[in-house]
Amino acid sequence: MATYELKNKKSPPISEIGVIKWLHENLFSSLFNSILTLFALYLLYLIIPPLADWLYFGAEFGNVTNDQCTREAACWTYIGKKLNLYIYGFYPEEHYWRIHLTFALVAVFSFIPRLFKNNAHRFKLIAFLFISYPILAFYLLYGGIGLEVVETHKWGGLTLTIIIAAVGIVASFPIGILMALGRQSKMKVIRFFSVLYIEFIRGVPLITILFMASVVLPLFFSEGIDVDKLLRALIGITLFQAAYIAEVIRGGLQAIPRGQYEAADAMGLSFFQKTSLIILPQALKISIPNIVGSFISLFKDTTLVLIIGLFDMLAIVGLSTSDVNWLGRETEGYVFVAFVLWIILYSMSKYSKNIEKRYNTELDKEKL
Repeated sequence: MATYELKNKKSPPISEIGVIKWLHENLFSSLFNSILTLFALYLLYLIIPPLADWLYFGAEFGNVTNDQCTREAACWTYIGKKLNLYIYGFYPEEHYWRIHLTFALVAVFSFIPRLFKNNAHRFKLIAFLFISYPILAFYLLYGGIGLEVVETHKWGGLTLTIIIAAVGIVASFPIGILMALGRQSKMKVIRFFSVLYIEFIRGVPLITILFMASVVLPLFFSEGIDVDKLLRALIGITLFQAAYIAEVIRGGLQAIPRGQYEAADAMGLSFFQKTSLIILPQALKISIPNIVGSFISLFKDTTLVLIIGLFDMLAIVGLSTSDVNWLGRETEGYVFVAFVLWIILYSMSKYSKNIEKRYNTELDKEKL
């Protein structure tokens, strides 16, 4: 009997398996969806072929001049000629190795703690590396004590974009945490000034903060003290981003069940112990997507430093295309910058998802 049933068993209809099933469920599940799918395919047909021809098939990659490049397709030779300007700005070419070493040390310093996972002094090692790296990086990039000084007005391109974004992210994060805790504080004075700071900064555009940092901030220093333009921009961006990080973390703090606070108090933990060991880790875990979203927004906002005379990667586009030998190649520059920034920001987004999975302590309901 079992053999007879096995021989006469019919396979499922082709419309219920494989690609056809997926197309039916996702693209042609109804008349309206079918119309939208066909309309979308028609738009792709209109957009993709000419775009692919401009970007690649009809583009020029060889060693040619601007006059030899056609106007109907991209001339990527221009990017090759100006690549150093896009990456390093006006940094002296003979000192490029200092930039390479600075970014290589990030990978080295990130790998070292992995070698001491079970070491009792691992936290102290991480703290030492975290504090020492900015000092070492500044020494390598700026110079001094044996290295030739490279003034910050020569920094530019992708290097400057990454430096501004990295400093803004790292410096604003602890300030944002303090502001979030201050806004939740029971002490009225601390809560008042935290709310005042956060609401004031969030109510002012970043471009205004940069102008204030560039023009107003030097007025607070003693006469004769000249504050570096890049340092002023970093201070303004850090203060601006800290307010948004504070609100993101405050949302995470409010999502913590009240029982967590009561359990920590019942254990006799001090405020510092309760906050650092129980409350804040949970709030940060909850806030990871929003924190990374704020960091991505900060990375994109670094392009505004052009208004105070700093030439980040996007500003280099206008500067490089003013070259009489490469007039009219702004489109290639903007496409190249957009592609580079997309790679960086997409990598940040993917890394945040990995962090979420790593620190996900909730049980998977599907496995229960």
